[in-house]
Amino acid sequence: MYQIGEFSKICQVSVKTLRYYDKIGLLKALKTDRFTGYRYYDRAQLERMLLIQKLKRYGFSLEEIQPLLSCGAEALRRELQRQKRKLECQLLELETVLDELASHLSKLERTGDNSMDTSNGYEIKLTQTEPVAVFSSRQNMGVEEYGKYYSDLYSRIAKEGLTPGGVTGAMYWDEEFDRESSDTELFVSVRETERAEKILESRLCAMTVQKGPYSTLNEAYAALVSWIEENGYAWNEAPYEIYRKGAWNNLNPKDWETEIYFPVYKKA
Repeated sequence: MYQIGEFSKICQVSVKTLRYYDKIGLLKALKTDRFTGYRYYDRAQLERMLLIQKLKRYGFSLEEIQPLLSCGAEALRRELQRQKRKLECQLLELETVLDELASHLSKLERTGDNSMDTSNGYEIKLTQTEPVAVFSSRQNMGVEEYGKYYSDLYSRIAKEGLTPGGVTGAMYWDEEFDRESSDTELFVSVRETERAEKILESRLCAMTVQKGPYSTLNEAYAALVSWIEENGYAWNEAPYEIYRKGAWNNLNPKDWETEIYFPVYKKA
């Protein structure tokens, strides 16, 4: 057996961390001397610690790691596969950000102009949208939870024997945006109009298309708001996004396409 200090050196992790893992039940010491309080570990716990460290490197949180340590091989394989896809998306987005940074740096070095153009080359048009029959889910949710709620929507649609119509989007009802939790309505269109949960009514909207990762959606929003003000309009309903191309198409984030709609009216 190894004393906690020896185990700490072997695993290259602090004694403080080992004590914390013991406290939360992630890695319990094999035994604790009731007189000295020293914790002791064995080889099996060394293997468990190595797995914990590897899962942390993969990006799993301690809360996510806990159940993975006791799940079967197939369940672990599914979670590793899911995490692999997540990291691949992050890598592609990072590559896109690096390209964007290089372009920004090149412009700055070439012109010396450090101002940001809110129009940023976006083509904005006024359009009367068509009604869309949808199933929807509205609640406070974080961006990272979208996948779970979309899965629920598709499951409900399949259970009803309906056919997805190809339109997937998100409507934002809060006055302010909070990535961790905001009043959001996700929706998926269905072809069977008469059996839809609701109809997204026709609206007069200012819209544009964002090409690229979701991290740059704020630029498209800024361009839309500037256009609305400059052209004598105002917006008074929840803006929404429709996702035309994305990770599900096995595309690089720079090739993703998102339509952004702001319902508007002409000011007097």
